[in-house]
Order: sequence, then C-alpha cells, then structure tokens
Amino acid sequence: MLKNHIAIYISNNDDKLQLVERIITGTAFENLTNLKHALFSEITLNKFIEEEIIHGRFDVVTETKNSLLHSSEGERKKALLNHIISQNPDYIIADNVFGNLDAEKQATIEKTLIELSRKTLIVQITNRKEEILSFIEKSFKLQDDNLIAFNQEEVSNTTEALNFVEAFPEPYRPISEHINPLVKFNKVSVSYQERPILNAISWEIKRGEFWQLLGANGSGKSTILSMIYGDNPKAYGQDIMLFGVKKGSGESVWDIKRKIGYFSSEMLRGFKRLDSIANMIVSGFFDSVGLYKAPTNEQIKITEQWLHVLQMYPIRKQSFLELSKGHQRLVLIARAMVKHPPLLILDEPTNGLDDFDAKLFSELINKIAKETDTAILYVSHRKEAGLIPDFIYQLTPNRNGSTGRQVKVD
Repeated sequence: MLKNHIAIYISNNDDKLQLVERIITGTAFENLTNLKHALFSEITLNKFIEEEIIHGRFDVVTETKNSLLHSSEGERKKALLNHIISQNPDYIIADNVFGNLDAEKQATIEKTLIELSRKTLIVQITNRKEEILSFIEKSFKLQDDNLIAFNQEEVSNTTEALNFVEAFPEPYRPISEHINPLVKFNKVSVSYQERPILNAISWEIKRGEFWQLLGANGSGKSTILSMIYGDNPKAYGQDIMLFGVKKGSGESVWDIKRKIGYFSSEMLRGFKRLDSIANMIVSGFFDSVGLYKAPTNEQIKITEQWLHVLQMYPIRKQSFLELSKGHQRLVLIARAMVKHPPLLILDEPTNGLDDFDAKLFSELINKIAKETDTAILYVSHRKEAGLIPDFIYQLTPNRNGSTGRQVKVD
C-alpha cells in the first residue's frame, strides 16, 4: 500500500473517470490493487441522487434525515463523507473536495480529512492548485496519460487576456432597456417553518452593474435567487420590484425569465442530448437547454457571431457534450446572453473548473460586464481571482435570519 498521501492535479481536458478507474484497478498505483476504496466525489453523489429519483432509494441521508436531492451541497458532502467513514475503507479517493462549500464548511471537511489521514490513505484529485490538502506529501499531474511528479509552483497564476477579441453581436430586440433599477428589495424578510432565513434585506441592482452575492451555505443566497428568477411563493406580498413591476402584481414567471440570462453549474446534471454547440447557443432564444424549435435567420446570425467570439465557429457542428467542462460553460454563457438580457445570473459558475478554465471563464464575464449594458449577479462562496465585480453584497447569518450589506471589493 502507498505510504504517502498523494494529490493528482488535473485539468478539465483530462479524463477524470478514466483516472478514477486506473486508481481503483491499481494501474495508477499498483500497491492499491485489491484494497477497499471509497470515492468521495460528485460522481458518487450523482449516483445516489439518481437512485433517489429513479428508484426512491435513500442509501445516504443527511443529519436532518433529508434526501440528498433536497439538501444543500454542504449537507450532501458531509452526509457522503460520514457514509464513507462508516464503510471503513483502506483508502479514500477525494475529488473536488471544496466545490460549492463556504469557508466554514471547507474547514470542517478538511478537519475531518486530516483526522482520517492518520489512519486512512487519502488520494486527492483536484483541478485547483490552491486546494491541495495541507497534509499531502506527494503531488502528481497527468501528462500524456502518465502520472508525473508535480511541483505546485509550476502552475502559472497569470494568463494573457487575449482569448475573446471579437465584438459581441448587437442586442437582439432589447428588453426593458430603460428600466432602472432592474431589481429592488425593500426590507424583505423570509422564514421557512418558523426558521428565519432573511432579515430585512434591502438591495438594488441597476443597469450595467456587476454584483457578487456572497454568503455562507444556508445564508439565503438561493432564496434570493429564487425570488428573482424562480416562482418562489415567499416573494409574493414582499416589497420586491423586478424590471419596474411589483412582484405579485400579475406578471408570470415566464415574463420575468425572458428578461434574465441564467447559468448554474447544476444545469447539466443528467443532460445527455446530443445537441451541437451551435444548437446549444441558439436554444437560449427559447429559454430551453437544447434546441427544440426552428430558429429564425436573425437568430442564426447572432448565434454565428457568438461562435466567433468564443472562437468555436469551426467546430460549431461538434457535439456540445464532447467539449471540456470549461468550454461547455462558455457556450452556456453565450446561450444565456443571446437575447442580450437586462440581467445575467451566474450561480456557482466556476465550481469544478480547473485553474486555466476558471481564468478563461472570468475573462468572458469581465468582457460582458465591460462591453454590454447587461447587469451581472454572480453568486459564489469563492472570490475568483480573475473576476472583477463592481460591488459585493454580503449575507451574514444570525438567529433572526441573514442580514445583508454592501462590502468593499478587495
């Protein structure tokens, strides 16, 4: 058996599933052959969630006895790790350990892994250099399918911002372009089953502004998003204005959604349609993920311009699912932006991206912020080094519900 805890630093172009298989079968490290393993990964969570959806099986539940499907990412990871510990494996493959977790939950998970590392071998897989666990003794990277010793200082922290030089297409039939602010919350408070979530939130998002919404797991970020983008009944009866209309005054959820471009790292969970890259982008005109209607010539032309911006025009007919995770997200951002919406919402957009693709993604978002009138609401636990928001709205949990305030951008 391996004597040292190890990390394997990978990119989004590497085949993670194949790497996991090589570790399990002992091809990567022959001393692990025939040893009992456990996979702490989104891959495992997705399998359990699929079992919940298809067969109604709940093999892993959270401390509050909730299913994984209806739990936060922090609750899911804690439940999975507890389940894995109960299996008493010889070694644990720990993949994307900190994805979607706030600082407190990251510290809790890391503390648990540190304690585990005293008796159980940890093989970490990560695509972020800064997330290599503190107790790791040896690091490797994949190079031509070979594991090569890796020095963390090898990864550059800079990348030239020259990837997106083409101009964006002209707006497609601009919507609500003279309304300001786009979103206004006035002393909004929300509780669920007598549990306070938000406490007197007052906040405005104006045209062309770039906001980051920060807050711990459970602080109410998702609740705020659902009151803007979704059909959360808690929004009705509140003093909320969306695009100049008071929430609950007769507008449908689709009236709101057609004015918002939306991207979440969860959007593609279970997505298997073989749409082309071009079809995925043009589907944004119809608010669908994948093309189900015939586009107009004008919509096709705008899509082609976006393909030029992304430098993907030559591969426009290639299957979307063949792209790396990072390039899939660039396509989905273009899909969200084809209508030039007044507001673009990005929900945990860089979760799972490697260092290079996160910088590429950040460059595209910064270009949208600088060169269009679309306001951006970026929601994340992580302060992404390459992203440059104009403002930060910070949610701070307390027993009466989270309060909010604008904080200084570092």
